[in-house]
Amino acid sequence: MEFNDSFLIKHTDDLKLPATGTVHRQQMTLHCHQCNAVLADSTGVCGEMKSMDSLMCIRVTNDVVISDKMESGHKGEMTNCIYSSLKCRGCRCALGKVIHSAPSHLALIRSIFLLYKANINCYILNSSSLVKASTLTFDQKPLRESMNEVRQQFEAQLEQMSRIKNRLVDRSVTSNMVN
Repeated sequence: MEFNDSFLIKHTDDLKLPATGTVHRQQMTLHCHQCNAVLADSTGVCGEMKSMDSLMCIRVTNDVVISDKMESGHKGEMTNCIYSSLKCRGCRCALGKVIHSAPSHLALIRSIFLLYKANINCYILNSSSLVKASTLTFDQKPLRESMNEVRQQFEAQLEQMSRIKNRLVDRSVTSNMVN
């Protein structure tokens, strides 16, 4: 990664990530592939819409401009959808769409920013590498798995607190006997 003042002048396309490019909890920023404007970060990524080759983001930066014009989809995945286009504030490059109205099978992506993977680069923070988003997979764990993990953590904490409470009760009883 090389910079001239604050402008990126060289990046790496051959970053090797574990598990064939799958990104789970990697910290990264998402950039416009033309002007390198920061569009979002990994904390806002909530998945991938593979059929549209797009990342799903719950939030983006002010460098992502939502078109005032609403369009209607007539074919393919966007049939019967009403959406606005997303553009880069810096270079006006097409970045994706945000769907305002859609059939029930697309209810999950209403009001979600869909960023075209082909037009995005990802700056991976821990390796200081810039790679094309199209080389990465942004699969998210199913919610049930995450909920089970959280439940197990809570149960472990509850068990630990119960042991501490029992020790405190034992100490209290012991100190009362001595007095």
